[in-house]
Amino acid sequence: MKIKLVVLVLLFLGISEVKAQDLKAVDLPEDIQLVLDNYEKFWGEKDAEALAGLFTEDGFVLSPGSKPTQGKEAIQKAYEGKGGPLFLKAYDFEQQGDLAYIVGGYSGVEHFPAQGKFTLILKKVNGKWLIHSDMDNGNQPF
Repeated sequence: MKIKLVVLVLLFLGISEVKAQDLKAVDLPEDIQLVLDNYEKFWGEKDAEALAGLFTEDGFVLSPGSKPTQGKEAIQKAYEGKGGPLFLKAYDFEQQGDLAYIVGGYSGVEHFPAQGKFTLILKKVNGKWLIHSDMDNGNQPF
């Protein structure tokens, strides 16, 4: 009877735990890849001003557990003191004229499974791709 109970518990735990997929990266156009590269760089340097510079004037940051942040000045304040190692990987990408989106994952350790996921909506402003909306959340339950 004890063995049956242990087997049932192990089966339940195995079924109830959903494993994250290891999604493959997609290649991005060079000018859009630059946005991700700069985001990684500025986040790693904890450079809130440079990070805010990656956004449109009326851009948004939509982080879990926080109210929406809008505008470069507010984004810079929200990013003050934040940062560290960051590695971004694009899973999906689409561009239509001066609008594009990226769906991806992020990690604080290179070549490790994503710790979270993100969506970026990009706008081309004066010939340069800028982030209009950055929404992310971690892979751990709340």
